[in-house]
Amino acid sequence: MAEHPPEGPDPSSIPELPPDQGGPVELSRTSRIFRRAFEIAVGPARRVTDPHLYQKISLAAFLAWVGLGADGLSSSAYGPEAAFHALGENTFLAIPLAILTAFTVVVIATSYMRIIERFPAGGGGYVVATKLLGPIAGLVSGTALLVDYVLTIAISLASCSESVFSLFGPELQPLRMTFTFMLLVSLTLLNLRGVRESVAVISPIFLIFVLSHVSTIVAGIALNFGQVPMEVNHLREQSSLAVHATGWIPLIMLLFRAFTLGGGTYTGIEAVSNGVPMLREPKVETAKVTMRYMAFSLAFIAGGILVGYLLYQVHAVPGKTLNAVLWYAVAGQMFPPGSHVGSAFVAILLLSAGALLFVAAQTGFLGGPRVLVYMALDRWVPSRFANLSERLVSSNGIFFMGIAAAVVLMLTNGAVHILVVLYSINVFLTFSLAQLGMIRDALILRKEGKSWKQPLTVSGLGFIVTGLLLIGTVGFKFRDGGWATLLVTTILTMVCVAIRRHYIRTAQSLHRLDDTLTSVPLPRSEPTPAPMQRNAQTAILTVTNFGGLGIHSLLNQFRIFPNQFKQIVFVSVGAIDSGRFKGADELEALRKSTEAELQKYVDFARKLGIPAEYRYSIGTDIVDELEALCLQASKDYPRSVTFGGQLVFQKEGAVVRWLHNQTCPALQRRLAFHGLPMVILPVRVY
Repeated sequence: MAEHPPEGPDPSSIPELPPDQGGPVELSRTSRIFRRAFEIAVGPARRVTDPHLYQKISLAAFLAWVGLGADGLSSSAYGPEAAFHALGENTFLAIPLAILTAFTVVVIATSYMRIIERFPAGGGGYVVATKLLGPIAGLVSGTALLVDYVLTIAISLASCSESVFSLFGPELQPLRMTFTFMLLVSLTLLNLRGVRESVAVISPIFLIFVLSHVSTIVAGIALNFGQVPMEVNHLREQSSLAVHATGWIPLIMLLFRAFTLGGGTYTGIEAVSNGVPMLREPKVETAKVTMRYMAFSLAFIAGGILVGYLLYQVHAVPGKTLNAVLWYAVAGQMFPPGSHVGSAFVAILLLSAGALLFVAAQTGFLGGPRVLVYMALDRWVPSRFANLSERLVSSNGIFFMGIAAAVVLMLTNGAVHILVVLYSINVFLTFSLAQLGMIRDALILRKEGKSWKQPLTVSGLGFIVTGLLLIGTVGFKFRDGGWATLLVTTILTMVCVAIRRHYIRTAQSLHRLDDTLTSVPLPRSEPTPAPMQRNAQTAILTVTNFGGLGIHSLLNQFRIFPNQFKQIVFVSVGAIDSGRFKGADELEALRKSTEAELQKYVDFARKLGIPAEYRYSIGTDIVDELEALCLQASKDYPRSVTFGGQLVFQKEGAVVRWLHNQTCPALQRRLAFHGLPMVILPVRVY
C-alpha cells in the first residue's frame, strides 16, 4: 500500500505574527523628508477622478501662446540679426527681407493650422509623416524634432546666461555654466509640477517682452515714417544698379542666403500642432487661435526689427547685439540724451529678451516629451515614455529632455555660436516632411471628390518655402557643424529602429503564446462557481489584458503548486498613460475595458472549476496601485500568496530590462516590506 505524503501542520496551530511584523511598514524619517521635499518641488499627486481636472491642467489660448509661442518670439533676438548680417553692405534689401520673413511666418502657420484640423489629436509633423508618408518618414520626422527640441533648450538657456553675464565683468564668467545648469534644473522642476503651473510662472516675462518690443517697434517706425518712401526709392536705385552690374541671379542669391541664415526665426511655429492635447476644449479652435496669436506677433516683431535696422542704419558695435544697438537708437530719439528713463527703457528691453530666452526653453520641455509619447505609443522608443507621473505629466520625457540638454551644454561648453549652427536644420526637415504629407492628403481628398484645391495650394506653398529653407540651411551650414546635427539624428534613428525590432519580436512571441493558450480546450459547461472563502488558501495573481501571458502565469502557478491553492483573486490596474489621458470619457472607457478583461480571467478560472474574483483600480503608477490592491486582498484572504508573470529573455542585459517594465520585481520588494510573500513566475520569450 503506497504511503501518502505527510500533511502539513494544522494552520490553527501556527502562532500569529505580532502586528509590528505583519503590518504595514512605516517610511523612515529620511524617506518621509525626501518625499515631502519632492512634493514641495513638484506638487502633490493629482486625483484622476477630479471632475475639474482637465480644466485645471489644460491651457487656454493665451496661456498656450505663452508656453508654445515663446520659442518663436525669442528667436527674434538672433534670427533677424543673422539675416541682416548676411546682407553685408546691401542693407537696402532689408525691406524685401522683412516682407519675405513675415510672409514665410504666415505661410508656415497657415499650413500648420490645416494640420491641426486634420490631426486634432496632436502630434504635429511626426503624426502627419507617419500617417501619410509611412512609419520610416514618421521616424525621421520624430527624431529630427527630438534633436531640435533638445537644442532649443540648450541654446535658449545658454543665450540667456550669456546675456545676463554680459552685464558683469570677466571675473564672474567662470560661473556662467553653473548659472546655466541652475536654470536647467529649475525649469525641469517647474515642468514636473505640470504644464499649466510652469506656464503661469513665466507669463509675466512673456507679456513684458511682447509689450515692450511691440511698443518700441511701433514708436521707432512712427518716428521715422517719413524715411520709408526714401528707403523704397533707395531700394529701387540700388537694385537697378546691382542688376546692371551683375544681373538678377547674384542679387536673388544674396537675398536667399540672408533669408536662409535667418531661418532660426521660424523654428517654434510647429509647437502648437504638437501640443494640441494639452489645450483646453474645444482643442482645435483653441489651437488655431493660439497659432494666429503666434504668427501675428512673430511676423510683426521679426519683420519690424529688420525694418528698424534699416531706418536707424544699425551697424555692428563690439560687445552689443544689433537689437541692443537698435533699442539704444530708438530710446535716444524718444527720450532726452542721458535720460535715466531711456536707459531704464533699454534695460527692460534687453532683460526681457534675456528672460524670454529662458522662457523659450519651455517649448522644448513641452514639445519634446509629447513627441516621445507618440513615438513610445508607436514603439520607436521605450514604452515607459508614455507613462504619466502623479502630477499627470510625462516625467520620463521631461527628465530625458533635461539630461540630453545638459549633455549638449557640457559638450559645447554652452557656446552659443556653436549651438546656433546646430540648431535649425532639423526643424526644416520636419516642416518639409509635414508639408509633403499634407500634399498627399490633398490628393486623397481629390480622389474622394472633396474640396482639395485650397488645401493643395496651402500645403504646396508651404512645402516650397520650407524645402528651400532646408536646402539652403544644409548647404550654408553643413561644413560649419550642420553635419553633427545630421549625424546625431541618423544615429538616433538607427537606435529607434533597433528598439522597435525588439518590441516587434517580443510581440510576435507573445502572439504565438496567445494563439496557443487561448485555444486551450475547456469544459463546455461552466460549473456553478463556489463562493470565495476567507480562510481558504488563495492565490493573488497580477494580470494585464486577457491573453497568453496571464494564462501562462495562471496555469504555471497551479503546475508548480499542485492542489495548494483553492481559489484565486485576479488584480489589475488600468494604466492611465498619455495615450489614454484625453478626457473623462477615455477614463470611463479604460475602466470598462479593464473590467471586461478581468472578467475573462474569472470565467476562464471558473471553467477550470476554480472559484475566482477580480479587483482593479485606475491610476498612473502601476506599482503603487497594485501594492494597494494586493495589501487589501491579503487582508481579506489571510492565507494568500501573490503571484505575477515576468517576461524573461535568453539574453537579458540592462538595455532589455529598461525596455520592459519591471513591475513584478518592484511589487515583490514592496510586498516584502509588508511581510507578504510574492512569487514571480517566469514567462520565457524566444
